[in-house]
Amino acid sequence: MVPPEDLETLVRSAQTGDEEAFRQLYRLQQPALLRYLRVLVGDDAEDVASEAWLQIARDLGTFRGDAEGFRGWTATIARHRAMDLLRAQRRRPQTGAPIEQLIEVSADDDTANRAVELMSTDAAIALIASLPPEMAEAVMLRVVVGLDATSTGKILGRRAGAVRTAAYRGLRQLAQRLGKKEPEQPPPVPVTTSRVAALKEMR
Repeated sequence: MVPPEDLETLVRSAQTGDEEAFRQLYRLQQPALLRYLRVLVGDDAEDVASEAWLQIARDLGTFRGDAEGFRGWTATIARHRAMDLLRAQRRRPQTGAPIEQLIEVSADDDTANRAVELMSTDAAIALIASLPPEMAEAVMLRVVVGLDATSTGKILGRRAGAVRTAAYRGLRQLAQRLGKKEPEQPPPVPVTTSRVAALKEMR
């Protein structure tokens, strides 16, 4: 991940009309946003990301904040465009790779860390997308997009503690599916929202 001060410099330059700075911002943010969107909207991620970047380019001059704020701002825009698509099409996210590809992976290191290392693959995205939505989004926003619990909570409309709980439980489920040891320090808050109910809540 690019150092915060470098990202902030690029944002300020792009806001003054520096096209090269904007291209660099795109190259830095697009991979993480695309992986996040694949969890939300599956094969439509590319189209949704394009719409998000059109809005980012249009509204960049209005952004105020630091590097963490910028990552959160772009993720929020991407999420809003994804929710627009879900409302319009009335369907759930689809995935393009079988979960079984990851279930067969063996590793000697911690399973949660191993899962994180594999997040750039289609199979890993499919595995994460199979989690309940609140867990999948928490894992993607915290680990892939690189946001802290507070920023993630603002995007999802949840408390930071609830975000930590969802991310922990998501990683725990990944670990269970990979047949390895669960992460330590389980948070106390239960997660009971069904996938359909969670999608309705997002809308």
